[in-house]
Amino acid sequence: MTVKTQDYLSTIIRERHSVRKYDSSFTLSKEEILEILKEATLAPSSSNLQPWKFLVFQDQETKAELRSIAYNQEQVETSAAVIAVLGDREMYKNVEKVYQSAFEAGYMTEANMKQLIEGTNKTYPNAPVGTRENIAAFDAGLVSMQLMLIAKARGLDTVTMGGFDKAKFIERFEIDERYFPIVLISLGKAAAPAHKTTRLPIEDTVSFI
Repeated sequence: MTVKTQDYLSTIIRERHSVRKYDSSFTLSKEEILEILKEATLAPSSSNLQPWKFLVFQDQETKAELRSIAYNQEQVETSAAVIAVLGDREMYKNVEKVYQSAFEAGYMTEANMKQLIEGTNKTYPNAPVGTRENIAAFDAGLVSMQLMLIAKARGLDTVTMGGFDKAKFIERFEIDERYFPIVLISLGKAAAPAHKTTRLPIEDTVSFI
């Protein structure tokens, strides 16, 4: 990483803040959102099984419904889009597609591919559902943070919302039992400055051992 690249990344990290007031006239195309999500999914994931799914809300009537499910948070309705990040309890079902793709790209041998598929199919389906949910939730956090930084680098603003009625969300949007909602992310252009926050001194949270 060059010094210039490092400085740019540091600037993006420092300038990203949660925005709750959005310009409701600002819009994003489907293609722009797909580009952001495509980059976001380069985030790390356990065994590269990519245990996430995204629902993108742009229709105003649907966003109004979603706002009521999200405890009337204004940004759900006024942002250009809301991205719901779901976790995949059955991420192991992606295994053949994931490793076949890696093999075809020349990243592993066929023998290695078969070994990884076999190992995944022995391990993940037999893991407790709670364990798989923890893996999916952790990976969803990684992809969500990457999404927000990519958005900021493109001049956009975001805020994550964990506060919404997940049971109502599942019912209203007919979420398959394989998936579970984790966060909502509003995406758009700020209409007012973000409310800045501070952090604890790093010395309070780090120990060198």
